[in-house]
Amino acid sequence: MSEFSRMLRLPPYVFAVVGDLKMQLRRQNIDIVDFSMGNPDLPTPPHIVEKLAEAAQKSVNHRYSASAGIPGLRKAISDFYMRRYGVSIDPATEAVATIGAKEGLAHLSLAMLSPGDVVFTPDPTYPIHTYAPIIAGADVRRIPIAHDRDFFEDLLTATRQTWPQPKLLVLSYPHNPTTQLATPEFFQKVVDFAREHKIWIVHDLAYADLGFEGDPPSFLQAEGAKEVGVEFFSMSKSYSMAGWRVGFCVGNRDLVHALTRIKSYLDYGIFQPIQIASAVALNGPQDCVAEIREIYRQRRDWLIDGLNRIGWEVPAPKATMFVWARIPEPFRKMGSVEFSKLLLREGHVAVSPGLGFGAGGDEYVRFALIENQHRTKQAVRGIRKALFGGGNGD
Repeated sequence: MSEFSRMLRLPPYVFAVVGDLKMQLRRQNIDIVDFSMGNPDLPTPPHIVEKLAEAAQKSVNHRYSASAGIPGLRKAISDFYMRRYGVSIDPATEAVATIGAKEGLAHLSLAMLSPGDVVFTPDPTYPIHTYAPIIAGADVRRIPIAHDRDFFEDLLTATRQTWPQPKLLVLSYPHNPTTQLATPEFFQKVVDFAREHKIWIVHDLAYADLGFEGDPPSFLQAEGAKEVGVEFFSMSKSYSMAGWRVGFCVGNRDLVHALTRIKSYLDYGIFQPIQIASAVALNGPQDCVAEIREIYRQRRDWLIDGLNRIGWEVPAPKATMFVWARIPEPFRKMGSVEFSKLLLREGHVAVSPGLGFGAGGDEYVRFALIENQHRTKQAVRGIRKALFGGGNGD
């Protein structure tokens, strides 16, 4: 069997271990309550779907599109950032549409990075933040993030100990999987650090609209941010458009130009009716976003209340569509993969093992808030049975 060098740099997919067991149980007709994948189950708001259907009826929209995004979408992106964050974005040179933020992150890594370049990513973090640079040939060094650590102290230590000097720091707040939030002051320190050490910043703002205690800030609101980096925004969670695959990259014009140019060789852009509908989403009423956020808040409360009631103490996240739960102490030495398998076999509940997000996540599992109240109660009962030998989780 052929060996391919890039594939050899990718480890076994941790989530597949739980996924395989989940499928085995389902083939036995066992009902699994599945919190393992952050796949939004809520429908896209009707006015966005209606615009898609209308635009799809026009044959002119069936042609190849523009890989950078149609002018109307890039203008909507620019207007959105000014309304939302007070950040000026030139739609011609500082914004590019992407086929979801994940594609954009991967192709920007290919455009920016060469073998031997060093990239800093958080540990734990969403896998694309680590593996996009690895696939591009770069070397990745992980910076631990935890409530009991000083991020900037760790970042400075890593910078001093790294040769060659790091080229890129990837961040994402609100953070998946830990649900941590960043403050404007944090982002200003990031920008100041990047200026001093001549390092690029890529910030993934995938959960911009899922803050339960006010709007999370944008990295680009920090003074000088556009000099040192870009930000990715995804339509997937804010507008429940996950399968539509729409995101965009905004900020530093050199990085935006690099991403735009490499995409011009690799794709013809998103289906034009989807881009037209996405512009309507950004320009239109935002009540639907608030409604989506409130549903996730309710689901968070149902799950947190249930877990705490059965004796698994988990703090309520202030943002994202996830719960990051430290494994109860009696089970912690199992590690997240074996603990996740235990919940599946004994409780018929699927979660994501924290190890899949990096070694720093191995004492945790991640729940995605994608189940209704009835199913969440069912899951809590199953977890209680698996961990504590039975009883009622209601």
